[in-house]
Amino acid sequence: MLQLLFNWFKSLGMDFPGINLMNYISFKAALAGSLSILIAMISGKRIIAGLQKKQIGETIRDLGLQGQMEKKGTPTMGGIIIFISLLGSVFLACDLTNIYVQLLIVTAIFCFLLGFADDSVKVFKHNKEGLSEKKKLICQFVLGLFIAAMMCFSSRIHTDQVLTTIPFVKEHEFDYSWLSPFSGQLGVYCTWGIYMVVIIFVILACTNGANLTDGMDGLSTGVSTTVAVTIGIIAWLSGDALDSRYLNIMYIPGSGEVAVFMAAFAGALIGFLWYNTYPAMVFMGDTGSLMIGGIIGVGAVLIRKELLLPLLCGIFLVESLSVLIQRYWFKYTRIKYGKGRRVFLMAPLHHHYQKKGIPESRITMRFMIVSLLLSIGTLAIMKIR
Repeated sequence: MLQLLFNWFKSLGMDFPGINLMNYISFKAALAGSLSILIAMISGKRIIAGLQKKQIGETIRDLGLQGQMEKKGTPTMGGIIIFISLLGSVFLACDLTNIYVQLLIVTAIFCFLLGFADDSVKVFKHNKEGLSEKKKLICQFVLGLFIAAMMCFSSRIHTDQVLTTIPFVKEHEFDYSWLSPFSGQLGVYCTWGIYMVVIIFVILACTNGANLTDGMDGLSTGVSTTVAVTIGIIAWLSGDALDSRYLNIMYIPGSGEVAVFMAAFAGALIGFLWYNTYPAMVFMGDTGSLMIGGIIGVGAVLIRKELLLPLLCGIFLVESLSVLIQRYWFKYTRIKYGKGRRVFLMAPLHHHYQKKGIPESRITMRFMIVSLLLSIGTLAIMKIR
C-alpha cells in the first residue's frame, strides 16, 4: 500500500528524499519486519487482556509433565496477535498486486479461520479435541488443492516448466516431468498431477508439523522464526536476476515480494515471542500454529523449494515422525502382544525429553539451536553440486 502511495506521489511529479525506497526489497523487508514486531508488542497486551476478560483460557489434561498444571487458565488463541501484526505489516509494506503475496494472504486467512474454529470448539464448547481430525485434514486438502491449481494453471505464475530445487546435482534443479511415464500432452497432465500431489502433501505435512510442535512455551514460535527468515532469504535471492545468476540458483520473477512477506511473518513471530516465551503469558493455540505451518508450506512451494523442507523443517519432521511411530507401534504391539508398547516416554518428541526431567526452557532453546543449524545447512547445500 505504501509502495502504491509513493508511486502516486511520483506520478504527481513529487520528488523528496526517500521517495524511491519502497522500490527496494531490502528496505521493504526491514520495514515489514519492524512494523510486525511493533504491532505485535503494542497490540499483544490488549489482546491478552481481552482474552483473559472473556475467560478464554487453556484447559489442561494432567499428563504428569513438570509444571504442566501451572499453565491452567493461561489465555489461548494468541495466534490472533500473529495474524493482526502480520496482515497489518503486509498491507503496508508488500506489493498487494503480486500473485505470490496474494496467495500467502489467502493462506494466512484460511488457516487462521480454520485454527480459530478449532480453538472455539475447544474453548466455548469445552471439547478438548476441537474439530475432528478428518474435518481439519479436508480443509487443509482444499487449501493445498487451491495452491497446487494456481501453481500449475495460473497465467501469472511461470509454469512453462514444473521445476523445483534439489541439492547435490549439477544444475541444482529437478523437473517433475522426469517422473511422468508418458510423453506429449498426456505427459504434461501427468506431470501436473504429480506436482499437485507433492504440493498438497507438503502443505498438509507443514501445517500439522507446526501444530504438533506447539507444545511448549516459545517452542513453535522460535523454531518457525528461523524457518521464515531462511525462506525469506532464499526468496530474496531467487527474485533478483543478478543475484540468482551469480549464485546459480533458480530465478523466479516476482518472488522477491515473498521475502517481504516472510520478513513481516518473522517479525510477527518475534513480537508474539515477547509474550510467549517461558513462562508464557499467552498460547497461540491452533489459531496460530495452523497458520504458521500453512504459511511455511505455501511459502516454500511458491519459491520452488518444497523438497528442501525435510531439512529446513527438520524439527517439524521429527516431531511428526515421533507421533506416527508412537501411535502405530503402540497399535501393532497391542495386537501382537496384547499390550501396547511405547518407543518414546511420550510423544511428540519434546514431551519425551520433558518426561526425562529436562527443564522446558532448556528443551525449547536446544530445539531452536538445532533449527538454526538446519536453516544454515539449508542455505549451505544450495551451493553444493
